[in-house]
Amino acid sequence: MCEYLLHGSRPVWRNARVASPDLIDDERLAFPRAVLPLPLELVPPPGFDPDRLETWPRVEGRLEWVGGRLLYMPPCGDRQHDTVADLVTCLGLWGREHPEFAIGTNEAGMRLGDDVRGADGAVWRRDDVPRYTGGVRRVPPPLAVEVSGRDDTEAMLREKAHWYLDAGVRYVWLLLVDAPAAIVITRDGESRHGVGDRIPDASELPGLAPAVADLFRQVLAAAEA
Repeated sequence: MCEYLLHGSRPVWRNARVASPDLIDDERLAFPRAVLPLPLELVPPPGFDPDRLETWPRVEGRLEWVGGRLLYMPPCGDRQHDTVADLVTCLGLWGREHPEFAIGTNEAGMRLGDDVRGADGAVWRRDDVPRYTGGVRRVPPPLAVEVSGRDDTEAMLREKAHWYLDAGVRYVWLLLVDAPAAIVITRDGESRHGVGDRIPDASELPGLAPAVADLFRQVLAAAEA
């Protein structure tokens, strides 16, 4: 079951209509997770400003500002967050050899156009982000990576991939955990790569061509156990 606030200082959900929810108390309702469409739209709290992270509501999950709407997704499940960890290991090791790039993760925030979204992994040119501001970055990274999960379907990730491309990102990797594979999407098309393959090298990201198996190391090890 999931709990959603109805009123008070915290945000409430919009358009979360289900039949006969169980009343928990005067501020919360509980709904079966399966009946709620994701992502859920939240009513922004008073004083909300997408440019000021301190005004974003504190929730257990993930938030993005897309098309003038504040959207919520639940926390990641185990296969998803383990794959993100393997992704970050690959990016981080490469980044140590290429200090001219900055590596971001943990819903790496970026404001591109009017939207504020977060990536499971991203790579920026360090010259494009020369100093820390404490806020989201406003320059598109050459690479953004998204990992699928229970609530993050391939269709949802493909929609986000095209948002990245429209915003100026050159390369998008989608890592699909159910049947481990990587999809590389650019404006010129896409390619799919299985466990025995490597991600194709890109001229703007020299040497960043990890083995697909390394991106799913923990998930694959669990399947063999």
